[in-house]
Amino acid sequence: MNAHSPPLWTPLIISNAPNGASRTRADHPALPMTAAELARNAAEVLEAGCALVHIHVRDAEGRHLLDAAAYQDAIAAIRAEVGQKLVVQITSEAAGRYKTPEQMAVVRAVRPEAVSLALREIVPDDAAETEAAAFFAWLRQERIFAQIILYSAQDVTRYLALKARGVLGEGQDFPLFVLGRYTQGQVSHPADLLPFKAEAEDAIGLWSMCAFGPRENACALVVAGLGGHVRVGFENNLLTPEGALAANNAVQVRRVAEGAALIGRPLADADAARAMMARVS
Repeated sequence: MNAHSPPLWTPLIISNAPNGASRTRADHPALPMTAAELARNAAEVLEAGCALVHIHVRDAEGRHLLDAAAYQDAIAAIRAEVGQKLVVQITSEAAGRYKTPEQMAVVRAVRPEAVSLALREIVPDDAAETEAAAFFAWLRQERIFAQIILYSAQDVTRYLALKARGVLGEGQDFPLFVLGRYTQGQVSHPADLLPFKAEAEDAIGLWSMCAFGPRENACALVVAGLGGHVRVGFENNLLTPEGALAANNAVQVRRVAEGAALIGRPLADADAARAMMARVS
C-alpha cells in the first residue's frame, strides 16, 4: 500500500432494529409490527445499505412476544421478500414478560440464523452459569450467530470473564454496546462509548453499538470511524439528527451508509457479515 492508498477498512455491518419490544404505531405510523410489514421494511433497509435485520414479533394486542410460530412466520415473510440478502436476527428480550428458561426455549424452537441475548438476562448470576454454558454450547453446535447485549462497562468486564472461563462457548460473538437505557427522553452521546471501549481495550475484535435519540447517527459515525459496527432504527430512535420524525427505518440506515461513504468505509453485505460473525476466535 502506498501513501495515496485508502485505509484497509473492515466492511461496516449496518443492522436495523425496526420495531423493538414496546413501541407501537402510536409512536410512529410506519412502525412495522406484522410479518408482512417486517418483510417490506426488510426490502427497504436492504436497499439503503443494511446487512442484518433485528426483529421483534407481537401478539394480537401488539405486545412483545417470544413465540416460535410467530418468529417463523416473520422469518419466512422476510425470506420471501429478500431471500438470503439479509441476516435475520431474532431477539430473546424478556421485556418484563419472560424468564430465562422461556428465552432459551424460543431460541431452541426457532433455530434462527442469529439471535441477540442480553448478558444480564441469559446469565443473571453465578448460579445460572451451568445452564448458560449448555445453552451457548448448543448455539455453537447449531451455528447460530450470537450477539451479546452489554449495557455498561461492568457488563463488558463480566462478559470477558465469562468468555475466558468458557461459559459462553468457543467462537466469535458480536457484542452490542448499548449507549443508554430504554427510558422516555433518553438521548445518547458519542462520549457514552468511551467507558465500553476503555474496558474492552483490544479484547473484543467484532463489536457493534446502538444509541437513543437524535444523536444516534452521530454515535454511529463515530463507531464507524473506530472500526466498529452499528445498529440503528425505530427500536431506539424515531428522529432525524434535526429532531424531526424520520420517515421510516430506511432513512436511518441510509444516513449511516452515506456517512460511511464520506470516510471511505465500505459496507458489508449479508454474506460478508456472516463471514465475520462465523470466525473462530
